[in-house]
Amino acid sequence: MLRSYAIGDIHGQLVRLEAAHALIAADRARVGDNAAPVVHLGDYVDRGPNCRGVLEHLVQGLAAGAPWILLRGNHDRFMQYFLRPGCPPEPARPDLDWLLPSVGGRETLTSYGVETGMHPDRAALHAAAVRAVPDSHKALLDSLLPFHRRGEVFFCHAGIRPGVPLEDQVEDDLIWIRGEFLDDPRDHGVLVVHGHTPVDRVTHYGNRVDLDTGAGYGGPVSAVVIEGREVFLLTPEGRVPVTPRAGR
Repeated sequence: MLRSYAIGDIHGQLVRLEAAHALIAADRARVGDNAAPVVHLGDYVDRGPNCRGVLEHLVQGLAAGAPWILLRGNHDRFMQYFLRPGCPPEPARPDLDWLLPSVGGRETLTSYGVETGMHPDRAALHAAAVRAVPDSHKALLDSLLPFHRRGEVFFCHAGIRPGVPLEDQVEDDLIWIRGEFLDDPRDHGVLVVHGHTPVDRVTHYGNRVDLDTGAGYGGPVSAVVIEGREVFLLTPEGRVPVTPRAGR
């Protein structure tokens, strides 16, 4: 039986991320497993108060040898592209500016000490951002994975394109898709574990499990343990089974 841990969207909520890791550590101690990977589903930055702290926490954990797997979310790719020469737009959504209030890039830059209203133009702001973000954080953003498969479970940020073989999935869908995936009740051959679309609580739909519990809007950062296809929410009181919703 394969055991995996997973953490949903974080959005700059360092204290809540640390609490999620503490719940995983407690579960590891109960079952005597220090090796099972922790898959982070992406969206480490934007909207929340300590985006820099979240990326630094992840950099330090990886450097210390933590068995962590870091996937790319759409917000992480927004930041990655903004830091490139000429700060090109997010490829899948060129209509959205990372600095729009609805996206949250200004909060990310503020966490690095970059005051977004203090620069005369976008080029100056871009230059300040490139100076402020450590190379280790840029390297982390560049190293993020589009997906991770482990046994019967397929981890990605947003979901998959139904009907397309897993090996042919493209990153734009893996980090952005919603309706076509969320509304499809078919079995995908694997249990898809994802975030991206906020829900009130970790929810099992039979063919997929959504771990985005709204950290970008003040909600918790949720952590689960998955054994085979069984999913358990981790709480201070221990494991709580996450069972498929009726009717799905």
